[in-house]
Amino acid sequence: MSRIEKALRKAAEQKTETKMTPEVPSADFLPEWNRSQSTSDAEPRSSALLEVDPIRVENVLLATASDDKSLIVEEYNKLRSTVISLTRGNEFLNTLLITSTASEEGKSLTALNLAISMAKEQDHTVLLVDADLRRPSIHRYLGVDPEYGLIDCLRDNYPIEKVLIKTGIGKLVVLPAGKPSRDPVDLLSSNRMKKIVNELKERYPERYVIFDTPPAHPFADAGILASIVDSVLFVVREGKANKADLLKVLEDMQAHNLLGVVYNDAYQFMKKQDYYYY
Repeated sequence: MSRIEKALRKAAEQKTETKMTPEVPSADFLPEWNRSQSTSDAEPRSSALLEVDPIRVENVLLATASDDKSLIVEEYNKLRSTVISLTRGNEFLNTLLITSTASEEGKSLTALNLAISMAKEQDHTVLLVDADLRRPSIHRYLGVDPEYGLIDCLRDNYPIEKVLIKTGIGKLVVLPAGKPSRDPVDLLSSNRMKKIVNELKERYPERYVIFDTPPAHPFADAGILASIVDSVLFVVREGKANKADLLKVLEDMQAHNLLGVVYNDAYQFMKKQDYYYY
């Protein structure tokens, strides 16, 4: 991942600004802990997230969950800084989709480690949404077993506030996917999903909302969500995806404010740091 910052900054110079007009959140949609609260109340709400006992993360791949300042953690912190610089300007691009070309490229781990790194920073709360309704994985990495999730909110209008998980890891909140769905495209392309994205975008002025999705080839899910979020971060694992498929997906994603590419599992990085990396 040593080429992350260079790749992202190069993409930032080429991207054009896009403006989105979010819907005004309805009072009925907002959870009880968010109703009738103004922007000035953001700090107390953030503080409440820190009062939760942290989830005990045992998965060693979630490097940012520990307090160790390893080289891998520093790479994610660099990614965090770059993403923040690319999404802050005249407009706060706080909804971010993370995807890849194929499976097993590390998109979910990138989403989780980036979300944790951001949530540990002083200025931001983070909501990580598991929008991979085909093969959810965020809850497994965190070692939790939620009964309900985004699928229930979309299909049955289940209240979002009842499925949110306060992790206690910095200011990180997770919206799990729920049980796998047989009709993910219909759910993700629904008006309900568009409303949820817009509502989540507006809840806190300083909150990042990160969406983890299925791989973009051959599924349509990522492309559908990319059209309703502010920006896209793409994960490429060295030696994994077919080059032709990769280039095609990247070309498609450039229409959705592609911030750049995270080059994951890079051989040169491991070669230089193999003692520490493994």
